[in-house]
Amino acid sequence: MRQAVADADFVQENGPERPELKVKLLAEIDDATPPEAIIASSSSSITMSVMQAECRHPERTVIGHPFNPPHVIPLVEVVGGTRTAPETIRDTMSFYASIGKRPIHLKKEIPGHVANRIQAALYREVVHLIEQGVLDVADSDDAVSWGPGLRWGVMGPNLLWHLGGGEGGIRHFMDTLMPQMATALWPALGNPELTPELQEKIVDGVLEEADGHSIDELSAQRDAMLTALLAVRAGHAASGSRGTAASQPA
Repeated sequence: MRQAVADADFVQENGPERPELKVKLLAEIDDATPPEAIIASSSSSITMSVMQAECRHPERTVIGHPFNPPHVIPLVEVVGGTRTAPETIRDTMSFYASIGKRPIHLKKEIPGHVANRIQAALYREVVHLIEQGVLDVADSDDAVSWGPGLRWGVMGPNLLWHLGGGEGGIRHFMDTLMPQMATALWPALGNPELTPELQEKIVDGVLEEADGHSIDELSAQRDAMLTALLAVRAGHAASGSRGTAASQPA
């Protein structure tokens, strides 16, 4: 490892999610790299404040969390620890943007970062709907991928609600539609108990939906469609719209 990072300008650490291992590994990388090198970690659950505890140069350590599949998805979540320097955040954002990624800066450390929390919230409601017998596994996937998922592949929910507000835009949405969502829909969202029976129900439904296709086959199908979608977005990047740009600094 010392030989691998001895002349590195940027190190992306991808070790197992174990705090004691991360602390030791980052300290070793910190000791082996040039003082000006940036050390980024892909950790999805351990904060940088924890991992940088034994580093001699904690100011150049930062979370750079990609989103699966990382070789296709542009998103990278960037968040520093309590001892991370602002210039490290700036340079990390610039680096990821320069290689075609779409970095976003999290202003606070939070377990799971942002994208995983958003998809966890969505999946909790999907599991609730399956548990309640509202729809089966395949239909729940269709409800996401053929509806809001298509829109989210173009614009985020805030900008889409701006369109949903019609001529009045987001202000009209907040004045007229948001109160209904907050008072009627949010309280009705479920918090399912993940019983063995519910787990088995989802497993059976997913295997039926996969219809005998292997993990590798499904992954290749996913990646091909994602690549095609990214190509479409890149074709619209010239418009300068934040909603359609393929890869720009956040």
